[in-house]
Amino acid sequence: MTPGQGSDPFAVDEDRALAALTLTWGDSYEIYIAEGQWQAWHDDSSNQDMLTGNTPDELNRKIREDLTLRQAGRH
Repeated sequence: MTPGQGSDPFAVDEDRALAALTLTWGDSYEIYIAEGQWQAWHDDSSNQDMLTGNTPDELNRKIREDLTLRQAGRH
């Protein structure tokens, strides 16, 4: 459905959001959507260190926090 045809104006276009996150963080993080949950992990991490979010924005914030900790040597 296109905007203006009764679609939810707050709905996330998952393909576009995934592409944006991958473009921004794809050099260091693997990013996926699994069963409606946004997931990422750093290339140097195990699956136990997976970051998750309910929305692309939430996952983006967690990636930023994770990267800040890594750069400070605290991860």
